[in-house]
Amino acid sequence: MKYNSFVVFGLGKFGQAVADKLIESGADVMVVDNDADIIDSYSAKATTAIEADLTDPAAIKALGISNIDCAVVAMGMSLEASIMCTMISKEYGVKWVVAKSSNERMGSVLSKIGADEVIYPEEESGIRTARGLISSNFLEYFEVSDDICLIEMLPKEKWVGKSLKELNLRKKYGINVVAIKDGVVNEYVDPDVPLKAKEALLMLIHKKNLSKLDKDIVL
Repeated sequence: MKYNSFVVFGLGKFGQAVADKLIESGADVMVVDNDADIIDSYSAKATTAIEADLTDPAAIKALGISNIDCAVVAMGMSLEASIMCTMISKEYGVKWVVAKSSNERMGSVLSKIGADEVIYPEEESGIRTARGLISSNFLEYFEVSDDICLIEMLPKEKWVGKSLKELNLRKKYGINVVAIKDGVVNEYVDPDVPLKAKEALLMLIHKKNLSKLDKDIVL
């Protein structure tokens, strides 16, 4: 599912990585933190930047988040703040709540009180999370190594009806299509068969080429 409006609670390393990627994408982004200097640095680039105590329920409720699509609760070390932001986001009708956790016990608590997704990331995972939220084309993203990832995505509209040989994705994006998924995973990929719109591609790609593929997806 693709979301258009976001609130990022907590602007530590992870929160800033997510917020920056969302802002870069052109999304409507509210950022909230208790550090006045950090909030000041986001006042000119985020849609809304608010200084608030995220352990105070009244302060969170006063933010006006009922029309927000997705909340990112990014305070992995503060269980009290994470619980408050998660519970109030769900109470106020936020469609999807992603909560950062520093350990499995904290993650279990956040899931029980309403988090739709719990993650255990740092900065790189923050960028990956934002990419997944923004791009409806990426169905799945897996890290294979420090440099290589495996992504699952439906063919772009301009790819449909063309074969892999015609598209030459390896040359353009450094992509290696390893399987095609249509209910089942077909490991044999015929480079001469035209691609179908509803058949997902499983592709290995160098991380440095993701930005080029992302850019072409939204064009």
